[in-house]
Amino acid sequence: MRIDLPRSPRILVVVLQRLGDVLLTTPLIRSLKRAWPDARIDALVFSDTAGILAGNPDIDTVIAMPPRLGASQGLALAARLWRRYALAVSAQSGDRPTFFAIVAGRAAAAPVERRLNGRIKKMLLRRSVAAGDRIHRMRQILRLAEAIGVAPVAEVVPPAPLPPPLTLPDSYAVIHAAPMFRYKRWTADGWRALAAALARRGLKVVATGGPSPQERAYLDGVFGGADVLRADGLLDWRELAGLLARARLYVGPDTSVTHLAAATGVPTVALYGPTDPVLWGPWPANDPHGDWSPAGAIQRRSNVWLVQNQLPCVPCQLEGCERGLGSYSRCLDAMPLNSVLAAVDQALAGPAK
Repeated sequence: MRIDLPRSPRILVVVLQRLGDVLLTTPLIRSLKRAWPDARIDALVFSDTAGILAGNPDIDTVIAMPPRLGASQGLALAARLWRRYALAVSAQSGDRPTFFAIVAGRAAAAPVERRLNGRIKKMLLRRSVAAGDRIHRMRQILRLAEAIGVAPVAEVVPPAPLPPPLTLPDSYAVIHAAPMFRYKRWTADGWRALAAALARRGLKVVATGGPSPQERAYLDGVFGGADVLRADGLLDWRELAGLLARARLYVGPDTSVTHLAAATGVPTVALYGPTDPVLWGPWPANDPHGDWSPAGAIQRRSNVWLVQNQLPCVPCQLEGCERGLGSYSRCLDAMPLNSVLAAVDQALAGPAK
């Protein structure tokens, strides 16, 4: 049964996680907007993830908070939000986002853990779902829509695109070689060989990346001396969405930019190692049934090709072989170029944009 809200309600969605998680919450926001078209919907996110929601047509205001919020700042924010919304939804089960949802909403909904603190939270919420089921992150979030009583809309909404400040060729491919963590990286040799192979296929390569000196230094090592148009550190999220929307192809690892590319509709080749695509595979554009199998040499769903190394341990869902963010991952270090090129050629076989 749909939760009872007043006409033109104010709704808050809380998602205090990384960029990819925030992007995968946009289907929930769209579901709420479709159910209550006159609603004012705000999103509470960390300040370093707010850009992924820029220009989102379903959101009125993005409330950005520091990732490290002191106790006094947290209380001030709670006072500011107190009962301001008819409905507040936390997209995650953590204590802090659930607290803000309960404080902000006259009615609140959230996932809850299967332990004592989850049972306590459940008593304070109007609607809840069990957290931690082995389903895709987006489907887990959309269970909240069903619990609230609205139809789930399995549609990831990218930032509204803007033209990037670059002079672009007519036909180009985008490579994003630098995930946030080492254990999700392919090899520098692999990326360089891929860039050369794309050039032989008549595509100019545009390399994207973040603005940090460490990431740009890594990309210097990857693409130094290669015929690549460097765009790392130059684009905001809307300009990046604009760059992707016009590309013939995108290739990248398990990172938020790969999720964004899939959502824009560009043919996307995603290189996955330890991460289980059942839980975290890129969600294709215009495909409500974009679920993945845990392993396969090349899987395709709509505009996305997902490539994995066929080792018996894949996917392990661990932080690399050394169990840490800075670890290597043998499955990615040994990912053959031919496997990636096979997916690339399948993706390019469709009509040019």
